[in-house]
Amino acid sequence: MADLAPILVFFAVVAGIWGLLSFISQRNARIQERLARHSRPQSLVEIEDPKAVKKTERFQGLTEMAKSISEPMMPKSEGEQSELKIKLANAGFRSESAAAVYSGLRLLFLVVFFLIALGVVIPMEGTMLTKVQWLVGITGVGFYLPTLGLWYLRSKRQQEIFLSLPDVLDLMVVCVEAGLGLDAAMRKVCDEMKDVHKVLCDELQLANFQLQMGRPKREVLHDLGVRTGVDDVRSLAAILIQADRFGSSVAQALRVQSESMRTRRRQIAEEKAAKTAVQMLFPLILFIFPGIFVVLVGPAAVQIAREMLKK
Repeated sequence: MADLAPILVFFAVVAGIWGLLSFISQRNARIQERLARHSRPQSLVEIEDPKAVKKTERFQGLTEMAKSISEPMMPKSEGEQSELKIKLANAGFRSESAAAVYSGLRLLFLVVFFLIALGVVIPMEGTMLTKVQWLVGITGVGFYLPTLGLWYLRSKRQQEIFLSLPDVLDLMVVCVEAGLGLDAAMRKVCDEMKDVHKVLCDELQLANFQLQMGRPKREVLHDLGVRTGVDDVRSLAAILIQADRFGSSVAQALRVQSESMRTRRRQIAEEKAAKTAVQMLFPLILFIFPGIFVVLVGPAAVQIAREMLKK
């Protein structure tokens, strides 16, 4: 316990300084926001709802606090920050403060698991090296737990988009062949299939909104592929960009992409079915064969043992 006292004092001092700096930065942010609001024309201040203003202030305060707390965990280079934002967008978190909140969660999990590790290590009997190993191990679990959660949400969302894309493309082909444009077809698909394939329809609805706001179609389709993180959506975006550039048939491009995706999905199902025989081998050996062996060989073994005891 005496060996851990300087460490506990050090972390307590660091936590106190950090909390004081966070409080000061949050207070300054609130002051700046109030000054910015009062510097606007009086008519806009009167139109605003006071409840909405309070909610906005509270949300901005939480956002600023998350940014100030997560500053040590934020990536330093622009490339790493862009990569983190893409990963968060792939998982469905497209907010500007998503990176700060994610980094704050990593830091929060790190501190919480460190405190849990201290509670486990202090009453533990053993050498100092063993205690440090347990401390580092439990703290490392807390550090990487948000990363594993983000990976799970990202892979689950991408799998859902991949499975729903062929059905969406089929309806989009019907709409385009009926005479609708690409943006009108996307809007129709979102209206018809938003209850069945919600994730992909949300992405298409956002892309359609960007088109209505005047963004170039090439940039919108490229952002759609990057935002989803699915290779098939990226290839679909590339095909639509080429069709729009060279004036080829959009319906034919969508039909070819839909057929290729269905073929790929069937191949994945056949691959999983082929792996089933090998995967079932281990449960058979560990759980089923011992029971069959006891049922079949057990009576013969008992009879042999009785005959040998008689002799």
